[in-house]
Order: sequence, then C-alpha cells, then structure tokens
Amino acid sequence: MDQESLVAKAIKGYDYIFENADPRVENWFMMGSPIPSLIICLAYFIFVWISPSLMKNVKAFEMRNLLVVYNLAMVALSTYTFYEFLMSGWLTGYSLGCQPVDYSNSPQAVRMARVCWLFYISKFIELLDTVFFILRKKFNQVSFLHVFHHGIMPISWWFGVKLVPGGFGTFHSLLNSFIHLVMYTYYGLSALGPSFHKYLWWKKYMTSMQMIQFVAVTIHSAQLLFMDCDYPIFFVYWIGLYAVIFLFMFAKFYVQAYLKPASSHQKTVTNGSTKSIAESKSKTS
Repeated sequence: MDQESLVAKAIKGYDYIFENADPRVENWFMMGSPIPSLIICLAYFIFVWISPSLMKNVKAFEMRNLLVVYNLAMVALSTYTFYEFLMSGWLTGYSLGCQPVDYSNSPQAVRMARVCWLFYISKFIELLDTVFFILRKKFNQVSFLHVFHHGIMPISWWFGVKLVPGGFGTFHSLLNSFIHLVMYTYYGLSALGPSFHKYLWWKKYMTSMQMIQFVAVTIHSAQLLFMDCDYPIFFVYWIGLYAVIFLFMFAKFYVQAYLKPASSHQKTVTNGSTKSIAESKSKTS
C-alpha cells in the first residue's frame, strides 16, 4: 500500500468521524477535535519518559495532605459517575444484551451522554496519579501497565463520546467507575499514613476485582459477535480487545506480586529458614 493510499484512508476515516458524530456533543468542552486529547496523551508519555532525568537531582516531594484531598475527590467523582451510569441507563431500562445508543434529546438520553463525557474528562484527571508518583519518586509504581492504561484511555474515550455516548459500550465504564471508587478509597487510606495501613489488607483483592471486571467486559463484548445489534461493531472489537489485553496484563501483575512471593517464601521455609520475604526486604531496603 503506497503512502498516498494511507493518507487517503486516514482522511476518509477522519471525515467519517465527523459525518457520524453525535451532534449533541459537538460544542461540549474538548469535543470539537481529537487533536487536543491526542496532544495531552503524547505529552503524558513524553513526561513519563523524561521524568527520571527531571527528578534526578530533585528531592522527593512530601504530598500527604494533597494526596488525601485528591483521592477523596476522586472517590466522590467515581461514585458520582457510577451512580449516573446506573440511573441514566443500567438501572432504568438498559439490557445486558444488545443496547443501542439513544441519540434523542430526551432527558434520559442526554443524561447518559453527559456522564459519558464526564467519564472521558475524568481520564485526564487520573493522569495526575502518575504525576504524583513521579514527584514523590515512586518510580516503581510507574510500570508499563500503569502508563499504558492511563495513557490510552483519554483518547480512546474521545471517540466513544463523539460517536457512541451511551448504549452497549457503557457497561465497561459502569464497572470501571465502581473499581475506581474502590481503588481511590485504598489510595486515600494509604495517604493518611502508617496508622491506617492495617486497613489495607485487601490490596490483592482489589487486583482480583480488576481482573473480574475485564472478564465480565470480555464476555459482555463477545456476545455481540453472535447477534445482530444496532451498535457499531468496531467499538465492540475495540472494547473486547482492550479488556483481553488488560486481563492478561493484570493477571501477570497478580502472579508476580502475590503468587511468586508466596512461592519464594515456601522455598525459604523448606530450606530451613523462618524468615519471610517481607522480613528480608525490610532489612535491605
């Protein structure tokens, strides 16, 4: 395929987006063009890439109070989007099977479109998670999984809001809002200091919840491959692929974080040592 054909296809695809865009969202903030969203995502990746050099001679920032406020705000935002997804569709008539987008100006349909837009905006706010990790020099938290997950969501959701703000595809955003209200509750308790760390025993279960989320989204998406539905099949493939990729990535993280350390601990005990891996690390860190 020559370069001219690639450019022509790109232009055709770009025109398709605006020919089929939802007119209700045309004048909403950030919805005029995908370019601002794309620039922010690219800037995010560049910032992460150069951050070790930027922070090399800078002392780690103490941000406990800010983190408590930030995480509390994110709990509130995630709770609100979860509630709105429920009340604008998933508890008021939406089907777990084929669920087309309602493009009307009815209060219910507009309410769903607005929470989709708010969910999209929240993905930009969540980029601060990474910024705070970097400013605190918690580079071990800035994994490929973390960066990839945060970096592609905003631009992905621009297309979702522009073309399909509602319907079938909002199932995964409903689940994601619930997972995030749990996750930011965990982060908020962690930011309160060591005296609250005894309440954080459920970290591994939070990862399990994330994997269950992706299994549910994969199954939910796959059903549309076997039925006719007035919902764009491209987004079905995209959501399903996204779920499968992150299911494998989170499963790999779970094995490395929770199963391998347990296996290493068993080997240590078998060799006659009563020291746990955690105790060994505490003496060397």
